Amino acid sequence: MNYFLDIYDQSLNKTGEELCGDTAKVVKTDDKTIVVLSDGMGSGVKASILSTLTTEIIVTMTRADVPLREVIATVIGTLPVCKVRKVAYATFTIVEIDHTTNQFQIINFDNPPILYFQRGKLSHPKSKVTDILGKRVNMCEGQLAKGDFIGLLSDGVLHAGLGTSWNFGWGWDNVADHMEGLFTRALRGAKPVVRDVIGKTLKLYGANVGDDATFVGIFARERHSLIVFTGPPLDDDSDDLYIQRLLDYDGRKVVCGGTTGNIVANYLSQTLETDISTMRRDVPPIGKIMGIDLVTEGIVTMSRALEYMKDCGGEVGLLPQDNNGAILLARELLTADAIFFLVGQKINEFYQNPLLPKNLSIRKNLVEEIAQFLRTCKKETRIEYC
Repeated sequence: MNYFLDIYDQSLNKTGEELCGDTAKVVKTDDKTIVVLSDGMGSGVKASILSTLTTEIIVTMTRADVPLREVIATVIGTLPVCKVRKVAYATFTIVEIDHTTNQFQIINFDNPPILYFQRGKLSHPKSKVTDILGKRVNMCEGQLAKGDFIGLLSDGVLHAGLGTSWNFGWGWDNVADHMEGLFTRALRGAKPVVRDVIGKTLKLYGANVGDDATFVGIFARERHSLIVFTGPPLDDDSDDLYIQRLLDYDGRKVVCGGTTGNIVANYLSQTLETDISTMRRDVPPIGKIMGIDLVTEGIVTMSRALEYMKDCGGEVGLLPQDNNGAILLARELLTADAIFFLVGQKINEFYQNPLLPKNLSIRKNLVEEIAQFLRTCKKETRIEYC
């Protein structure tokens, strides 16, 4: 896939409930991206359990490449049916996007219709209704292009404003019109669109949110890639090979570690310069190498960058306003969509913990911890050891 799927979701709990009855989940594999939104009947603990169970069944089966029709049949056959309303105890929407062809399939069972925008204009992908175990299921498909947006929503969003000038709530058409206005104002990215829609939903509900409301946005945009080269390779003779991979990388380039920085500078026939103005009491100064976007010290700076990222909850806009190396590194990591860590395994004895096995470096543990945090921020991360 030559673009990045920027995905973000946000929910409002029904007033008085600690748990949301809606569940959204995103899974990315090498071959496809799966997005599921389930709305459990009612609210609170019971609804949350039902929507979570529905989502987990769908994700587990879809990840295992079970045909979607069989997935739907399993879920519908598993869900209990309300004796009064004669409807299933949970509704759901499934979006599956193929990374090779950019084709998407959308399955909708009793959730509001998806919102699909092509270049900021509302579009209606070709759809059909099929019968599975006696239930009407809406299915549509298409091909995602850069700039396209798919929105999934629970009916709590549409109910907002009930009893005001919108006698039957905000409604699907009004949400669609509102979103077209957002795209007209050049609002791009899943997060700002989702936050705006949920913010409007909350405003319409006022002080009393009458139903769990969830909105999930999928925005196809240009990929922001980053490579982080840290630690010298085990084999000195392979230095040039890995440095060339760094230089050939299609994206921003970061080098972490004094030794690593000097290896790169020597390869480029440069001298690693130090920017003393970026030195702080707890963070070493950054370096300068022409052709590299950021050069920092290694373990200390990376550890501090991880602390900054955790403190701001992965929100790049909440990072402190400073230019020390750790904040600059955290900003690079949080701004990127796909991060490739190229990690040298030569152990620096100065940083070796005597309580750990000799073949287990602090750098390796730290990189894996950073990568895991970035995955929770829905970043694509990959680590290669050299």
